[in-house]
Amino acid sequence: MRVVFDSRDAEAPDLRGWGRYARELARSLNGLSEVELVQLGKGWRGVPEVAYEQLGLARAARKAGADLLHVPNCFLPLHRGGLPGVVTIHDLAFEVFPRDFAPLTRRKFTHITPRAARDAEAVIVPSGFTASDVIDRYGVDAERVYVVPEAPALPQGTDTGPSMEYLLGVGDLRAKKNWERLVRAWRRLREEHELPHELIIAGIDAGEKNALRRAAGDHPLGLPGYVSDTVLDGLIRGADVLVHPSLYEGFGLVILEAMVRGTPVAAARGTSLTEAGGNAAVYFDPESEDELGSAILEALSNAEDLRDLGHTHAAKYTWERAATATAHVYRQVL
Repeated sequence: MRVVFDSRDAEAPDLRGWGRYARELARSLNGLSEVELVQLGKGWRGVPEVAYEQLGLARAARKAGADLLHVPNCFLPLHRGGLPGVVTIHDLAFEVFPRDFAPLTRRKFTHITPRAARDAEAVIVPSGFTASDVIDRYGVDAERVYVVPEAPALPQGTDTGPSMEYLLGVGDLRAKKNWERLVRAWRRLREEHELPHELIIAGIDAGEKNALRRAAGDHPLGLPGYVSDTVLDGLIRGADVLVHPSLYEGFGLVILEAMVRGTPVAAARGTSLTEAGGNAAVYFDPESEDELGSAILEALSNAEDLRDLGHTHAAKYTWERAATATAHVYRQVL
């Protein structure tokens, strides 16, 4: 089957979650004999990207003789001239935390995503949580929604992070990530329990940086911004605990990235994170600083057990499995 795949996100210079997904899935789909993958990596110059997404993608796919078009991030063309379409929806954070998105970006997501979900022949999501969210919020037929979990995508090296004890958070500095509550809980641990660990949160500032600095007070908070794959790999590998306090996630890939590197994980209880972490993480109420702090201490105390559990759990997730499951979706559509 000849599948045209929108790989623009995979070719972005600073890859984030959806770009890593597109890159790794395309690589693994190319390894399947039943799939002939045609990747479209460029849009139209000098026009809004939504114009290419809604007009150019389907046109290019038909010109390439596609049996099917797969768009791996929400914006499936709504008019495809009879060409079957598959869309991946990673999460609906723009519905739950609209202020985390620039107005134009938010309008694009909220206008196109529900229509794409209802119009697609199949919707791929990374978790049961996101499947339920899409079905319940948009009224999509459950039979057209397929859960295909993601897998570790960050290249692994041998370097470690700074030569000090530290906790690590990874993700954009935005409200849904709940970083300010983590900073306050960490500060209390340092002041009341004499915790020696510094805290590093690696991610693009989306408006929260100053608030995090204020919450940290005089304590050593590291906010390096977006870091390269090599640096991020080392930061995760060298952390004593990866803490993921997010209030809303469609999957929580960084949890698996930590586990595959032997880094203990403390994560928010709720949304998709318990699916991603299974029985290999310590969980906490993301709205409770007390629980968050206790979970960090528990993860530090049980580090060896969590490393073993994490390795076993993360081994279940591979891009080869994701590609095989995605090819099954293609077959169902065709």
